[in-house]
Amino acid sequence: MYLRHFGLTELPFRITPDTSFTYSIRFHQQALNTLLMALNAGEGFVKISGEVGTGKTLLCRLLLQTLDDSWVTAYLPNPNLDPDTLFLALAEELDIANAAGLDQYHLMREINHALLDIARAKKRVVFCIDEAQAMPVETLEALRLISNLETEKRKLVQIVLFGQPELDQRLQRPEARQLLQRIAFHYRLGGMNKDEIENYVAHRLRVAGYRGEGLFSRAALRGLYRASGGTPRLVNILAHKSLLSVFGEGQQSAKLRHVRLARRDTEGARRVSWWWQ
Repeated sequence: MYLRHFGLTELPFRITPDTSFTYSIRFHQQALNTLLMALNAGEGFVKISGEVGTGKTLLCRLLLQTLDDSWVTAYLPNPNLDPDTLFLALAEELDIANAAGLDQYHLMREINHALLDIARAKKRVVFCIDEAQAMPVETLEALRLISNLETEKRKLVQIVLFGQPELDQRLQRPEARQLLQRIAFHYRLGGMNKDEIENYVAHRLRVAGYRGEGLFSRAALRGLYRASGGTPRLVNILAHKSLLSVFGEGQQSAKLRHVRLARRDTEGARRVSWWWQ
């Protein structure tokens, strides 16, 4: 009924990362350009950090979709692992058979052989790690050991870390200083500005099948910006709840009061200011 009421074919503001809804936010495009430049330069480590909800996982998926067949990709969504399990996870991504029965020395040797075979095939390997702030320090050290695998010309595997600002704090610890020195490129994601939010909302509505105009009033869009601080996930949550209020009233467009109601019901939304009142 919600979809039919607004003439939608699917929910426009889901918080699950979906590349079919991708809108070229300035920070995301700059970060993607940084990633592609760093990978093409053959740098060992790249770090992308940002607050919760700024689109790190979506950016990771965009990167993996952008890389062509000359790349072999490995993806680790949950890095809260001990070093041995990290090696096993990488071995599985590289399709190494019987990895579970090997000790660490032989497992690293098999990983090295697999990476050399890929290099001989004129391909490169990128290992993307999401939620990297959850990685224990000893596992970060194991990651550094993986980055030591190289030929005389280049690294056999490049590693991209996606994490919250806590990752930066973790890397400042003395025991992580060797890894910190190897991070050649870093980009910090931010939020959208007011103009981007207007275009972002319109884009997601179009992808979801909306063909009308003015579903969110100008005041409502300003309210979304003020309440979310430009954080994409919060924009999605607030926009969705606003439309639920509109639907519940049997109305056809979202006003500032609908965004205000959504803000009151949303943890993490910004506090009310004099402008809001």
